[in-house]
Amino acid sequence: MNVTTTARTTSRTTAPATVDIDWSEAFCSEGANCFRFGLDDSGRAYIGSTLSPGEYVSDSVEALRALISAVKAGAADHLL
Repeated sequence: MNVTTTARTTSRTTAPATVDIDWSEAFCSEGANCFRFGLDDSGRAYIGSTLSPGEYVSDSVEALRALISAVKAGAADHLL
């Protein structure tokens, strides 16, 4: 999984300097907790916060689908 910020990139692979991401409408829960999902032209998936537009997590669609499924199943409940 790649974590990208505008200042630096931390990943196992080198991420492109600029990526054209097609962001979907933001999903907001309580207050200003808004997240958005996106895809680029090469089929990579992205999750980003609307509070920090230049920061996002990226990986394959399958990897992020597995992450979301695990969160929905309660794998991250101990963090709440």
